[in-house]
Amino acid sequence: MSKNKVLQPDFKISFLLPKYWLTWFGVIILYTISWLPYKLQLMLGRMLGRLLYKIGSSRKTVAMKNLQLCFPEMSVQERTRILKKNFENTGIALFETGMGWWWPDWRVRRKTKIVGLEHLEKAHREGKGVLLLTMHYLSVEINCRGIGTGHPTVVFYRPHNNQLMEFFQFRGRGRSNKYMLGKRDVKGLMKALRDKEVCVYLPDQDYGRNRSLFVPFFAVPDAATTTGTLIFARQKNVQNHILIPTRNDDGSGYTLEIKPMMENFPTDNDEADVIRINQELEKAIMFKPEQYMWLHRRFKTRPNEDDPSLYK
Repeated sequence: MSKNKVLQPDFKISFLLPKYWLTWFGVIILYTISWLPYKLQLMLGRMLGRLLYKIGSSRKTVAMKNLQLCFPEMSVQERTRILKKNFENTGIALFETGMGWWWPDWRVRRKTKIVGLEHLEKAHREGKGVLLLTMHYLSVEINCRGIGTGHPTVVFYRPHNNQLMEFFQFRGRGRSNKYMLGKRDVKGLMKALRDKEVCVYLPDQDYGRNRSLFVPFFAVPDAATTTGTLIFARQKNVQNHILIPTRNDDGSGYTLEIKPMMENFPTDNDEADVIRINQELEKAIMFKPEQYMWLHRRFKTRPNEDDPSLYK
């Protein structure tokens, strides 16, 4: 194993201690549900999401605030409709975690249609690495498996704080892919690109003030946007593509569409480049806005540290 790869977490006897019993209970239930018929899991997920919406939470407030900030011209009724659908999709996403972690490859393939796979195959024939930019759609866990069944990838990810959950998450996400890299392993991802791998990277969230610029994202004029993307996008012999992962409305599964990145990208202008990345992400999100992860505090980092939070 390359020194740049995250070492696969081993099972520990400490996982049997009482502090992990609640985690075990949740994992066992999720594993059991993952073997139910697909459409039944969708139905259960929607029911769970509607319950979460009625109960209300700080995440519901965050999601509504994000919709208000991004779509100020949208009617209250339309934002509310998207929010309700978003919570239904959040409930489904819980069960999609089980699908992504434990479904066999044949079942993932049966529910996944990949459009544009020829772009990755062409890059491979030309001896080039691929930076595959995508966004936090709620179906991210099953989509991670889905893209791997078409072309195994290197996944840049955030390790889970709960060690037992990390044990399952690492193995689940890596089942159809090559290997995983922790989110701080910049050198590891650069090496993977030099090794002509397809590397998945999600630049759409707020990663803090460090290595970020404040540029427009939807109607928010000063959203903290990582410039880390450009470190990878500017590597030699690397092609940059967009992955748009959506769940089909008819319950047939998932469509993962790979699109070539815009022409003349990247340039030597950081601000112009991250603005263009955000514009591409906006277009991708608008394919299915109700499936996007609006529950994340996308605009938590303000241009000035003394600026009041947008979420108060």
